[in-house]
Amino acid sequence: MSDPNPYADDSYKWGPPQQPGTPPPADGQGPGPGAPAYGYPQPTPGSAAQPGPGYPPGFAAQPAMPGQGFPPPGAQPGPGMPVLAFGDIAVMQDQIMTPAGPMPLKGAVWTATDLSRTEEKIPTVGIVLAIVFALFCLVGLLFLLMKEKQTTGFVQVSVTSGGRHHSTMIPAVGPDTFPLVMAQLNTARAMSL
Repeated sequence: MSDPNPYADDSYKWGPPQQPGTPPPADGQGPGPGAPAYGYPQPTPGSAAQPGPGYPPGFAAQPAMPGQGFPPPGAQPGPGMPVLAFGDIAVMQDQIMTPAGPMPLKGAVWTATDLSRTEEKIPTVGIVLAIVFALFCLVGLLFLLMKEKQTTGFVQVSVTSGGRHHSTMIPAVGPDTFPLVMAQLNTARAMSL
């Protein structure tokens, strides 16, 4: 029982492709000479630096926070410039751009689901101050009235058009995230008519 797997031969079978004649490293601490490995930075191919299919040149598919639609207030969108953005979904004048490609804007069905929650709790500082000042007088119990609100979760925005479907998740940064996303979504629904 000295061999951990008596049925395995010594040929390399798993992981990224190896250069012919290049054995895997003996110490197991990194890729062999000239061989890429998982988890190590890989050179970026020229096509990866370009935006995905259907995106206009210069458009960075960054997640958009609610309330940060395109264009800036007072500016008119030009041709090929997004009017609204929901995460990686960009709404143009006549079409919807997604990482999977363009969809027609007319007749699009938009949905939003609030997957966020807001919790209210007493912060640790309030509990500590209540204990410290409770020893001096009962006024310290007023520190237990301190409340802290914390919002976690996402707002899911989905669009269906032209027989295709795409959805994205927008992080909820506060209790007003869902109403802001719904305001932008109603604008996109009006454009889809």
